[in-house]
Amino acid sequence: MHDAIPFYLAGLIAVGVIVIGCFYLVSPERISGSFGLKPPAPDTDTRAWLRLKGLRDVTLGLLVLTIMLAADRRSVGIALLVAAIVPFGDMSIILGSGGSKSKAYSVHGVTCAVILVVGLLLIHAI
Repeated sequence: MHDAIPFYLAGLIAVGVIVIGCFYLVSPERISGSFGLKPPAPDTDTRAWLRLKGLRDVTLGLLVLTIMLAADRRSVGIALLVAAIVPFGDMSIILGSGGSKSKAYSVHGVTCAVILVVGLLLIHAI
């Protein structure tokens, strides 16, 4: 059971990322304020750019779920370690753009840390 917890957490993370991505695909102007940057102009071009973020998130979540179904726990852990680049990059972009430090750290920084810990648990590094 002890080994199962990180595996289920990986699934929960993947589903969470897919849900967030779906919000960006369906209603990007409603969720974009939670990202940590000043909400962009509500025009067609901006919605298209925000939907790209949604597609990225859905794809990343589906990729993790696919690896969970097709490979071993170690492979899932490695995939999560690579996937942690996304929230780290989001956090870095927000901080570098003068966005909300609290959202950068509390949303993206915590997400990155959780993904790293779960990934390391799955590859038995910690």
